[in-house]
Amino acid sequence: MGDYFVIAARFAPLAFAILMSIYMVTAMTFVITWANTGMTEGFALRWFRAFYIAWPIAFTLIMVGAPRLQKFVAKRIKSII
Repeated sequence: MGDYFVIAARFAPLAFAILMSIYMVTAMTFVITWANTGMTEGFALRWFRAFYIAWPIAFTLIMVGAPRLQKFVAKRIKSII
């Protein structure tokens, strides 16, 4: 990708939460909106509205939950080497 998109290491948790939440919310709101209403007139607006509501929730949950879940998993992983 090059050096033009480099962030300081201290911002890694924030960057992860932003990118992961955008990635997941985009996919999930698209699929759920499509499943519930179909690809009919006004789909893009309904999808954006769902995204607009879901993204702050997902971002907050990732910011709060990811570190705790990483610690939880790390304690339960057994090295087999």
